[in-house]
Amino acid sequence: MPGTPPPPDDLTSLLLGWFTDHARDLPWRRERTPYRIWVAEVMLQQTRVETAIPYYEQFLARFPTLNALAAAPLEAVLKAWEGLGYYARARHLHAAARQVVERHAGCWPPTYDGLLALPEVGPYIAAAVASIAFGQPVVALDGNGCRVLARLFAVAGDPRRRPVRQELESLARSLLPPDRPGLFNEALIELGATVCLPRAPRCERCPLRDACQARRLGREADFPIRAPRRAAPLYDVAAAVVRRRDGRVLVARRALGDFLGGLWEFPGGKREEGESLEECLAREMREELGIEVEVGEHMLTLHHAYTHFRINLHVYRCAVRSGEPRCLECADFCWAAPAELDALPMSVADRRIAQWVQSGAIPAG
Repeated sequence: MPGTPPPPDDLTSLLLGWFTDHARDLPWRRERTPYRIWVAEVMLQQTRVETAIPYYEQFLARFPTLNALAAAPLEAVLKAWEGLGYYARARHLHAAARQVVERHAGCWPPTYDGLLALPEVGPYIAAAVASIAFGQPVVALDGNGCRVLARLFAVAGDPRRRPVRQELESLARSLLPPDRPGLFNEALIELGATVCLPRAPRCERCPLRDACQARRLGREADFPIRAPRRAAPLYDVAAAVVRRRDGRVLVARRALGDFLGGLWEFPGGKREEGESLEECLAREMREELGIEVEVGEHMLTLHHAYTHFRINLHVYRCAVRSGEPRCLECADFCWAAPAELDALPMSVADRRIAQWVQSGAIPAG
């Protein structure tokens, strides 16, 4: 059985002392305003620190203040976010910024509950901003922090399950120093991100190694327990490149409530059971834009993985046979010159199609 760990105050002191000496120099730690902390925390959801840093710096250069973000059109925000993925984060960031300006006169709600009331601000981000920016004594526990606590106290079970999560949050609260909650939350996350790694943890560098119950048991790799992930389904998707004689191509903007909402795309969609790719594309163009197209040459196939599914994206050259485009199942459409595609926010897959079009691979006509 695991032994008795040191008193909570000792563990907290060890952790904070380690963080003071070993914290990474990250751009959002240099100026800890609520706005900058919030942008960083939103970006870091589902994104590695190394990937987020250049986006964070570019985003803050483009939108240096909350008011600048709130005043910007959504399309500009999505363009600044392009390539970072999980675009709902950008839409929610923009909506929350506008609400803070419109309902709170540009002043951040300084409490956890007030932050949680903002559009799509979840418990973790509300707790992170409340503790780091406002010193509120609340626990902000991400996957890294859960892993540290699960090993430290040998907590069995999957942290994604509510009872396990509640146990880990209770343990975190027992360690939380009321005078330095933000520093503690950052330190716990930092330890999980740099030392208490999912595989091959660097136990020799850990300030809590002598108290770690999983280490005493010789079972560091057994905590936390994670349920096996289901294999991500694979879908075939068809997209149309329709180019007029003047060289402009047809692109459509996804409805805000849809997956990748607000982004521009080469129109098309997922193949249904029993359809050929050509039939799929003809149907999608009819349903989305109200036009009949002649599906021509297959030009290329792109492979892309999202969080919960993968796609084979088949790109066809198409020509309008009848009708004029109109928005039926999209938010907007336009005929864009190839050079104008750079200004439109797109997903990674559609950006690759745009670059291919810009290379001159498809002639006008």
